[in-house]
Amino acid sequence: MVFELDMFLTTALAVIVLILGSKIKERVQILQRFSIPTPVVGGIFFTIIVLIGYVTQTFTVDMNMTLSDFFMLMFYTSIGFTASIPILKKGGIDTIKFLILSAIMVTLQNAAGIIGAKALGVNPLVGLATGSIPMTGGHGTSAVFAPVLAELGLVGADTIALAAATFGLVSGALLGGPVGTFLIERRVKNRKIETTSQTEIIDFEDQFKNEISVKGYEESMFLMLIAMALGTIISKILGKTGLTFPASVGGMLASALIVNLNDKNNRFRIHHTELDMLGNVSLLIFLALSMMKLKLWEIADLAGPMLILLFMQVIIMAIFGIFITYKVMGSDYEAAITTSGH
Repeated sequence: MVFELDMFLTTALAVIVLILGSKIKERVQILQRFSIPTPVVGGIFFTIIVLIGYVTQTFTVDMNMTLSDFFMLMFYTSIGFTASIPILKKGGIDTIKFLILSAIMVTLQNAAGIIGAKALGVNPLVGLATGSIPMTGGHGTSAVFAPVLAELGLVGADTIALAAATFGLVSGALLGGPVGTFLIERRVKNRKIETTSQTEIIDFEDQFKNEISVKGYEESMFLMLIAMALGTIISKILGKTGLTFPASVGGMLASALIVNLNDKNNRFRIHHTELDMLGNVSLLIFLALSMMKLKLWEIADLAGPMLILLFMQVIIMAIFGIFITYKVMGSDYEAAITTSGH
C-alpha cells in the first residue's frame, strides 16, 4: 500500500509530527535533559514507523517535500536579520578569535572525516556528512547541505547527515558539561572568577525587544518574503561563479544587507521579535519535514563506519576545545564556558 501525500498534506503531517514530538518530549525526561529538539523526537518516531512499513513490506509513504525549501529559506533568511554589524562589533576581539577558531575547527573536522572515511574504505563524502556539517552545523545545516552531497553522489545523504547531527547533539550534551566542569575546577580553581571581562556584555533581548503587534507581523512577513526573493537572485549570481552554495546563503546575505543598510539610514522599522518568531516556526516545520525523509535502511551497511567516524569527531572536538579554544579565548571562566559549547 502506498500513501501519496501532496505538499499540503505532507506539511500538515509535519505539524502532526511536531505535536507528537512535543508530547513525547514532555513525558520522557531524558529527552529534556539532553535538549533534543521536538522535530527530531517526532521525526525519529515517524521514521521508525516508516521503517516498519518498509521491512514488513506492508506500506510506504510518498511525500511531496516542495514546501521544505520554502521553510528552510525563511529560517536562514531570518538569521541574516540578526547580523547587524554594530551589534557584532560589541562582541569585541573575542568574537573575531572565536570565528577564526571555528573556521580552523571546521577545516580540521572535514579533513579528519575524509581521511577517516578513506581509511575505512567508504565514500569520502561520508566523512563530510559526519564532519563539520552535522557536528558543528547541527540538523539545520545538515538538511541544507545533504542535497549538495547527494548531487555529488552520496546515496542516503539526508539520512547520514541528519543521523550524524542527532549523534552530535547527544554527544555534545554529554561532553559539554564535563569539559566545562573540568576546565573550571582544574584550571580556574584558585582564581577569582569574573564574568565580565573586557568584552562588553550585550543584552540581545533589549536589542531586539519590540512590542508584538499584528502590524509588526504583517511588515515582518512582507520584509521576509522580499528578502527571500532577493536571496534567490543572489544565489543565482553566486551559482555563476562555478562554486556550489546552498540556497540558504543567498537568503542570509540578502537579509543581512537589508538590516545593515537600514542601520545606516533608518528608513523603516525592523521588527526583530516578529522576524525571530517567523524564523523559529519555519525552522520547526523545516526540520520536521527533513527528519520525515530519513530512510534508515539506506545506511544499514554504513552503521559501523559512521560510528567510528563520529566517535573520532567527538575526540577531536574535545581535544581541540581543551587545548586550543580554552587557551586562545583567555584561559579564564568565560573561556571555559565558551569551550564547553564549542
